[in-house]
Amino acid sequence: MAEAGQAREPAAYFPAAVSWVAADPASLGLLEQARRVASASSTVLIRGESGTGKDLLASLLHYLGPRRAEPLVVIDCASLPWELMESELFGYEPGAFTGANGLKRGRLELAGEGTLVLNEIAALPPGMQAKLLRVIEEKRFERLGGHKSIKVSARILACTHADLEAAVARRTFRDDLYYRLSVVPLFIPPLRERRGDIAPLVQHFLKHFCELHQASSLSFSAGSMKALESYSYPGNIRELRNLVERAVVQSRVRPGKAALELPLGMGAAPEAQRYQSLAEIEREHIARVLEATRGKKNEAAKILGISRKTLLEKRKRYRLD
Repeated sequence: MAEAGQAREPAAYFPAAVSWVAADPASLGLLEQARRVASASSTVLIRGESGTGKDLLASLLHYLGPRRAEPLVVIDCASLPWELMESELFGYEPGAFTGANGLKRGRLELAGEGTLVLNEIAALPPGMQAKLLRVIEEKRFERLGGHKSIKVSARILACTHADLEAAVARRTFRDDLYYRLSVVPLFIPPLRERRGDIAPLVQHFLKHFCELHQASSLSFSAGSMKALESYSYPGNIRELRNLVERAVVQSRVRPGKAALELPLGMGAAPEAQRYQSLAEIEREHIARVLEATRGKKNEAAKILGISRKTLLEKRKRYRLD
């Protein structure tokens, strides 16, 4: 352990399977918490704004604990249709419903002795909330159409960006399930509250995207770094990651620059900015790539990482003829 005020090497916290960059005291404190609870079997509720890295923290808890050699299974409660949620989680027996021609093991069973991560737990429908509560309390479940009780050995981690207390007050989320899930609560602060992480994250993403896009070693100018470190990041780390990748990609079509340019929309002070929609950002980026490649569609599509057909569709949609 490092002394107070002394920089600690983040890599010491991380297994090879997880890449978490941290330097800010708030992040280092969170990692200390994660390290302490990783070996427990209690349920954990991971909370934080969208883009802060909740799924990454869940992976870190798995790989730092004694279950690291067992499966890590993730289910996104927000992306699955409600009618499929039960069969995905619990599996089913042949003949359980029309089309169930064979046996299917659910995510809970596939997790085995490992870890089951329930992303966006607030999106779980009421009926499934009751069934999940029963699983947590009894440590057993049955496949759909089955009568055999299957023991639950996996550790359950839940993630959400939603205000669960408000959901409980509105009676859209069960209070008993909330208390069962939050035996160990972990909160990831937004990036604007841990600005000490920004510079090392920028360097981490620069290295990654320079290798990914086969670009030479790049860096931001001092002025650009100052703007990056003072920006508010409503999209948190996900937004920072996208900004760095965009700057690296733009450098490929603007050769000869000594340092990376400030990403689009980063010049104004946070309070004076007008945040662009994703469509606006995409349109401007495609326009720049087309301009830099002098309208050569195959070359532009390669730089953008999309097919020529997709580029033509986007060019038509954004009226870039």
